[in-house]
Amino acid sequence: METTGNRVSLGEIFRTFLIIGVTGFGGGMAVVALVERVCVHDKEWLSHEEFMHGLAFGQFLGPFSLNSCTFVGCTLRGRIGGTVAAFAFILPSFLIVSFLSLLYFRYHELPELQSALQGTNPVIIALILVAAIGMGRKIRGVEPWAIALLTFGLAAFFQVNGLALLALTALWSLARARFRQVHH
Repeated sequence: METTGNRVSLGEIFRTFLIIGVTGFGGGMAVVALVERVCVHDKEWLSHEEFMHGLAFGQFLGPFSLNSCTFVGCTLRGRIGGTVAAFAFILPSFLIVSFLSLLYFRYHELPELQSALQGTNPVIIALILVAAIGMGRKIRGVEPWAIALLTFGLAAFFQVNGLALLALTALWSLARARFRQVHH
């Protein structure tokens, strides 16, 4: 798949990430799954492999849903594309959270509001699971599944830091590539 590069206008990048920002609920992986669906599958701006590389980079730097948006924008139009994508993605959240914060601080003691907030937790969990299942379907081979399951176990049961897990995986991949290079 060819990356479309400068053929994607800044206006199209802005509109796309504004819509993702408005509709991307659930945070983290739920938003990443939406970004992947729109940018890789619907618009074909990047290949799945390119997107996964951007996601891996974004994992190292904090808010990876924002980083994924910025990566796509940078891939399409350089720094200005990344800036436009990031701004458009953040703008709806900023406005919505500002408005909801105003309402929350004014009405936070209402039992109806408390019930509504508690009811959203299962939806968020379901969105994260859908994203995980969708990405899991693309994993092929025993080694990637072993790494995924080991990573899950280390994070879930031993509270190993995500950055440490990514660093260990990168070291494993480098060592494996070096080993294959020496023995071929």
